[in-house]
Amino acid sequence: QVQLVESGGGLVQPGGSLRISCAASGRTFSNYDMGWFRQGPGKEREFVADISWNGGDTYYADSVKGRFTISRENSKNTVYLQMNSLKPEDTAVYYCAARERRQLTYAYWGQGTQVTVSS
Repeated sequence: QVQLVESGGGLVQPGGSLRISCAASGRTFSNYDMGWFRQGPGKEREFVADISWNGGDTYYADSVKGRFTISRENSKNTVYLQMNSLKPEDTAVYYCAARERRQLTYAYWGQGTQVTVSS
């Protein structure tokens, strides 16, 4: 089992920045690719970004490309999402997820952290 705990969410003005974190425990963190997803009000959960087990590969949804950056520190068992130039439509609960290497499905999910972009 892998336990994931997100933190760092909050209220930010449009155009502002925020960094959210996800701390993992329970298994060897470097055995997992990590992803961020979000679910806005009245919307389905959607993919935001992911990063390979060693940080060598990253992938972003078109809606956040150029504004968000995913990174990880395996020594701290933590994955981050740096969000810049935030827009009201980025308002959502953000979830991190873990996927074993060479697997297609994210098997482990955190509880989420709320990010609200509003003036």
